[in-house]
Amino acid sequence: MDTTETTPLRAVALVCTLSPSPAPSSSQLLAEQTMAALAEHGVTGKTIRVADHDVRPGVKADMGDGDAWPHIRDTVMGADILVLSTPIWMGHPSSIAQRVLERLNAEISETDDEGRMLTYGKVAAVCVVGNEDGAHKVSADLFQGLNDVGFSLAPNAVTYWVGEAMQGTDYQDLDKTPEATQDTTRTLAANTAHLARRLKASPYPPA
Repeated sequence: MDTTETTPLRAVALVCTLSPSPAPSSSQLLAEQTMAALAEHGVTGKTIRVADHDVRPGVKADMGDGDAWPHIRDTVMGADILVLSTPIWMGHPSSIAQRVLERLNAEISETDDEGRMLTYGKVAAVCVVGNEDGAHKVSADLFQGLNDVGFSLAPNAVTYWVGEAMQGTDYQDLDKTPEATQDTTRTLAANTAHLARRLKASPYPPA
């Protein structure tokens, strides 16, 4: 067996629902299902609901004055995989997901001794839920932002569920998870863990 496939990995899921705990959240549910799928590939980690923390607006690693982002950033930087989970609001990622990308923008100026962003070698994946159209558009927005700040993306790095437009059913209201979403989540987990292990074993060269 290739020992690379047994290398321990860490993941963190940042849940970007607008609702703080303990409110139920479809974004939280899909993130937890994704973390469970990653666990089947030897990945451990945690979920963080960003709305539970005072993450200040801005594009610096630390905005000061009680900003909660530095602690969350430490968790992200200590992980091999970042899962970003968002609802769809008016066809876009949530404002909290956008804030996370804005805070991650600081990583562009954080580099190692060879000029590589500290996020190089880390892999990202996306979860999207909503009862309106837009999952592909939302994932495309997040993919571009995550790639800009140094994360790599495996094939099929998004899992999602969208209900019928203009209806009130949420993902968390379903009696069971649709098979298509289950299959997509499993594929995301397998590909993301595989890429993360490959990058851990063979980092990107300096430019």
